[in-house]
Amino acid sequence: MAIRVLQVGLGPIGASIARQVVARAGFELVGGVDLDPGRAGRDLGVEVSADLAAALAATRPDIAVVSTSSALERVAATIETCLAAGVAVVSTTEELSFPWRERPELARRIDEAARAADRAVLGTGVNPGFAMDALPLALSAVCERVDGVIVRRIQDASKRRLPFQQKIGAGLSVEEFHAKVAAGGVRHVGLAESIGMLASAFGWNLDSVTDEIWPKIAEEPVASPDLSVKAGDCSGVVQLGLGKEGEVVRIRLEFEAYLGASESYDEIEIVGSPALKSRVEGGIPGDLATASIVVNAIPRVLAAPPGLITMRDLPPAHWWPGNPTAPPPGAASASLRSI
Repeated sequence: MAIRVLQVGLGPIGASIARQVVARAGFELVGGVDLDPGRAGRDLGVEVSADLAAALAATRPDIAVVSTSSALERVAATIETCLAAGVAVVSTTEELSFPWRERPELARRIDEAARAADRAVLGTGVNPGFAMDALPLALSAVCERVDGVIVRRIQDASKRRLPFQQKIGAGLSVEEFHAKVAAGGVRHVGLAESIGMLASAFGWNLDSVTDEIWPKIAEEPVASPDLSVKAGDCSGVVQLGLGKEGEVVRIRLEFEAYLGASESYDEIEIVGSPALKSRVEGGIPGDLATASIVVNAIPRVLAAPPGLITMRDLPPAHWWPGNPTAPPPGAASASLRSI
């Protein structure tokens, strides 16, 4: 039987997730929920409701995908409503990816609700969720000792969706940038969560976690298909996340996203034995990758024990064609064997 999916939040990421669900034979998109049902979802072939509880009762999904906000405080009630209906949850909420260090009370509340419902809840995406946490963890599998982790993620933000460009402050004056940073409206969310996941996995008792942010100033005019930046204004952000044991930096996360970056890449460096460095040239495409990892994680979440889980708790997710009758991984087709 197909996995029944309810998509909550139909902005650019939510709509992309819904389209992937529709395209894969092992899934069925049974409905959508958005406070503005007229803005998206008309082409998805499902009813879009503004009432989550009513949609859950009407569609009876196996899992709800929640793509509404980066802030866990704003999403917690939505998750709890899904759990109260007996529905598992996977969410793109960055602060849900590893909330145990930064938001322990909310983490406990959601974990208790999930256990009571006998369902699992997962927060994931490309970053946090993969590039700066699950991927370094996987790379460390061949190490006899890990002393530190360095991850660099550099992106040309002109290729990302408009809400992302706005979230990193592209197009703002320097004064506007600093004002919005102070108000919490401009920054990449997730460095602290990735640091928390890595430290928990490696048994490091961190004394401090910091997340510093600076504007990237455009030296000349630069533009994306959605907005333009004047020379002297902000084209994006530069952020540095550090996790320290005393004065020892165990985790260093470097994040740069701005319009007009000369190159994009993701680079992971494991300090230990053996010392390793791996680089993805061109970088992992954030919007498509976020939608894809959410969809690929759905079968893992449905099979997981109840509670609030993280990517380090799951068997590694991989691309799943969505067809329950597809041959298992490693079973080559006749056409492949003939190559």
